[in-house]
Amino acid sequence: MDLHHLRLLRELGDRGSVAAVAEALHITPSAVSQQLKVLQRSARVPLTERRGRRLVLTGAGRALATAAGEIWTALDRAARVVDTYLEDLESPVSVAAFHSAALAYFPRLISETGPPVRCSDEDVAHADFPALVADYDLVIAHRLAHSPPWPADRLTVIPLIFEPLYVAVPAGHPLTARPALTVSDVCDQPWISVHDGFPLEGVLTAIGAAAGRPLDIAHRINDFTVAAAVVAAGGGLALLPGYTSVPDPRLTLLPLTDLPAGRHIDVLTRPETLHRASVRTVLERLRTDPAHPGPSPLP
Repeated sequence: MDLHHLRLLRELGDRGSVAAVAEALHITPSAVSQQLKVLQRSARVPLTERRGRRLVLTGAGRALATAAGEIWTALDRAARVVDTYLEDLESPVSVAAFHSAALAYFPRLISETGPPVRCSDEDVAHADFPALVADYDLVIAHRLAHSPPWPADRLTVIPLIFEPLYVAVPAGHPLTARPALTVSDVCDQPWISVHDGFPLEGVLTAIGAAAGRPLDIAHRINDFTVAAAVVAAGGGLALLPGYTSVPDPRLTLLPLTDLPAGRHIDVLTRPETLHRASVRTVLERLRTDPAHPGPSPLP
């Protein structure tokens, strides 16, 4: 049974005539009659009958009209429950982030007052970030400057920052004497790369393409803290983010002048999730200081 048809039946019982129902609902009497006929086809017994020129409810019609009132009362109560849930600032908010963003954002989220935040690290390939919105309210994701945009037809995307990427060189390495590097400076060096499918791999591929030959990938490490330690130990060069990595005195970070590199850090979420006040509050906390989300920017 259609809820609108049930409402017409209830209104007929309360108002006493098809004309009165039509006037109250701003539709034609013919439309009221036609829709009541549709409702009648779903019932096993007559719901209305003629008394003179008036259409009135039968006993079954009155019983169904009473039930319709109970249905509308329940729907109204359900709507108020949903409204209360949406406006609850104490409703927990789940946030997922890749490792370096988690390091930069999570401590601040859980230390500030506001809705409780449930944090999870999710180190996934670029293509797998959108699917995480099924499990988390907010997903902090990253993509390279020239990567395809996120699928905005099914996601809401909120940009946070554009973060530069630098070449990490161990202290004392001959390259540290230069204020900046070029592809030709670094293409013969061993490199530490992320695993296949992860965003920063594309930059190393671009460096190899510009040099005319693939880079020598000595190690594959996703965690930037571990990669930094391997660079410091002489294991090769690596790309490190300028804002979300922890400063390390054992390293020097230098830009590539002929192949500038960077990544977008965005928040992904389902559109309906932003109806919740607690989620909007946490999102605003993430956006409070977009220039410096965590440690101070490196050179």
